[in-house]
Amino acid sequence: MSTVAELIRNSNTPSFSFELLPPLKGNSISKVFNTIDKLKEFNPLYINITSHRDEVVYKPNADGVNIPHVYRKRPGTVAVAASIQHQYKIPVVPHMICSGFTQSETEYALIDLNFLGIHDLLLLRGDNSDRHNFVKPDEPGNKYAIDLIHQVNNLNKGQFLDGTFMEPFETPFSYGVAGYPEKHEEAASLEEDILRLKQKADAGAEYIITQMFFDNSKFFDFVKKCREAGITIPIVPGLKPINYLSQIKVLPDIFKTEFPEALTTELQKCTSNAEVAKVGTEWAAHQAKELMNHGFNLIHFYTMMATNCVYDIAKKIY
Repeated sequence: MSTVAELIRNSNTPSFSFELLPPLKGNSISKVFNTIDKLKEFNPLYINITSHRDEVVYKPNADGVNIPHVYRKRPGTVAVAASIQHQYKIPVVPHMICSGFTQSETEYALIDLNFLGIHDLLLLRGDNSDRHNFVKPDEPGNKYAIDLIHQVNNLNKGQFLDGTFMEPFETPFSYGVAGYPEKHEEAASLEEDILRLKQKADAGAEYIITQMFFDNSKFFDFVKKCREAGITIPIVPGLKPINYLSQIKVLPDIFKTEFPEALTTELQKCTSNAEVAKVGTEWAAHQAKELMNHGFNLIHFYTMMATNCVYDIAKKIY
């Protein structure tokens, strides 16, 4: 079976992939399946499944004092990935993140994924900010994505964390990493960010999926600078249709991305979510068409709360 990296390298015709969130704790997987059922007619190349760390939630005790509790809102990345692969036979790419997970937890998750026949990964640091109530694990964790890459590489060679060795997995893990056309918020400059990205490519990353962006010129500039820096692996553009009034403020704030003036002008005219979704869908469809005209046949969509918009876009261009 081809790896997702091979599928990406060989995507010579228009195609798409999309990202899903595991269901909130206590909810069924039906919403995940509903999203896939709606989009599968366009033959997605693969499906990404996000991973989520523990957060601190403050709850009052009997005396009314707020007490911190560790809580994970979206468990089940490995199980959701396995369910999708079993139900739909579509390649799945679970996220593996550093933040909030020990190296030991990561190792056991990787062993489980191998048992399940899942060998494609997206390796990420994960959000490390106070905004998401960062909790440091008691045991050692991977600090950066490059550290996570080294752990996966060692396991591919048959080396466990404790220094013991085994026979390498029959199918080694293949993985991609994230890229930021407008730079990671903690990077001093885009050039420094690209230098770190090259280190990941040199260490074994086989492709890059970008954070969402709304200005294609920034993506094209990012790709140009990556190539000039010696990064040769595929770069997959990531798009997110705007579909809620609240996202006009929330998306730039959380994801540190800017809206082009023309998009901002149109969004400011909107007075309802339906109007925003119409503008957001048209904008993302225009982005996708322009990207494909520039040779980027594969587009990655962030579906969070925007499945219908992604469907409408896919119907127009696939």
